[in-house]
Amino acid sequence: MDSIGVVELSSVAVGYQIEDAMLKAATVEIIVARTICSGKYLIVVGGGVADVETSVQVALNEAEEAVIDHLVLPRVHDSVFPALGQTVMLEDGSIGALGVIETFSGTSALAVADMAAKSAQVTLIRIHVAMALGGKGLVMMTGTVADVEAAVAAGSSEASNRGLLVARSVISNPSSDLLVEYL
Repeated sequence: MDSIGVVELSSVAVGYQIEDAMLKAATVEIIVARTICSGKYLIVVGGGVADVETSVQVALNEAEEAVIDHLVLPRVHDSVFPALGQTVMLEDGSIGALGVIETFSGTSALAVADMAAKSAQVTLIRIHVAMALGGKGLVMMTGTVADVEAAVAAGSSEASNRGLLVARSVISNPSSDLLVEYL
């Protein structure tokens, strides 16, 4: 699996229908499919580039006005998958500088994470999509101050280009207690 596709929908009922259509249209695997805040439905599929593109195109054709946002990330950075699954464990339990990017949609958070990871030597800690965030997305990363600043700049630019950047921050020396719930 080297690519992901994301479709964010305004309807839960349509979400189930579209999820089924995406699975039937191509050889893709569900990474995330669930209701999210504000009564929306988020579908993230993974697979080869052509299959993911086909699956997302079917979703766009069938969902029509229910589509809020969508994305295909070909050759997604390897670190996106564990951060999205919230399975990242840092070797020594500590972090370097902390970068945080907040977006207006869960879909855009995935684009931000991929861009950030591809632009600098950072470790994606977490990609949080929509749940308990009012439908927003959150990307957290760590590394050296210079790498985190570069990654946050690149990721923020991606979100800004999509018109979906809420905020960004870089904390050069975060308190060890700051991320207790995440590490």
